[in-house]
Amino acid sequence: MIEVAELVVTALTAGAAVGAKDTASVAIKDAYAGLKALTVKALRGSRNVETSAAALDAPEDHRAELVAALSAADAGHGLELARAARELLRLVGPPTAGTGKYVVNVHDNKGVQIGDGNTMTITFRD
Repeated sequence: MIEVAELVVTALTAGAAVGAKDTASVAIKDAYAGLKALTVKALRGSRNVETSAAALDAPEDHRAELVAALSAADAGHGLELARAARELLRLVGPPTAGTGKYVVNVHDNKGVQIGDGNTMTITFRD
C-alpha cells in the first residue's frame, strides 16, 4: 500500500496546485474532487482520520502524515485510489509542464521574439 499511498499524495499535491487555478479544466477539478473523496473514504480506516482528512487541503505540507495514514488504512481501496490518482496525474500533465515563465508554441512564423524588454528591427523581403 505504500506505493499507492505515495502515488495518491503526489496526485493530490499536483491536483491541489493546478485545481486551485481559475484556468484548470472541469475534468481536472472533477478528477481532483473524486480523488479527494476516495482518499477520505480510505482514511476512515486511519487512527487519526480528522487530522488526515484536514491535511488533504494542503497535501504538500502534510505529505508524510498522509502517506502514513493511507498506508495504515484499509488496503482494499488501493486499486481504486491508484486508478484515480493516475487519471488525475494524466490530466494535470508532467510536473514540468507550464512551470516556465513563458509557454511558447511557434510554427512557421517570422520575426518572433520571446522575453522581456526586447528590441528588434526587422526587414522582410519577399
